[in-house]
Amino acid sequence: MFDVLVYLYENYWRPDACPDEPQLRRKLSAVGFETDEIQDALRWLDGLASSAQSQLRAQAPGSLRVYTDGEREALGEHSIAFLGFLDSAGVLPPAMRETVIDRALAAAGDNAPLGLDDLKIIVLMVFWSHGEEPDALILDELLVDDEDRLIH
Repeated sequence: MFDVLVYLYENYWRPDACPDEPQLRRKLSAVGFETDEIQDALRWLDGLASSAQSQLRAQAPGSLRVYTDGEREALGEHSIAFLGFLDSAGVLPPAMRETVIDRALAAAGDNAPLGLDDLKIIVLMVFWSHGEEPDALILDELLVDDEDRLIH
């Protein structure tokens, strides 16, 4: 599923730039994705659209996000720490963070905890669904593996 999401992110600027679902299914299949992967990704994207709409409630400035035991188990400490980093950097507004958490929980399923690389893809997809691109430093954090990072 995550490979399909990355493909969509790399090839379509925004969700409304994607072709309609039947044509998108054909294109993804022609590129070589399996039917199950395509189905899972499109179902996940449908959930992303509905989650983004339901997360529009405002959060008070300075409030603290407390994770439930189930969220902590599904996300894992590295993913929660990364979300904390994005929050403290001021690049992931609370409504988008809640969408990320919702979609991460949907993706984790029985594969808990969710891997940090998968969470980063989810963060990218949430920005993508809003037609936004994270600032360059955060984009670098989301896209570059720690092993490939050069320290100057």
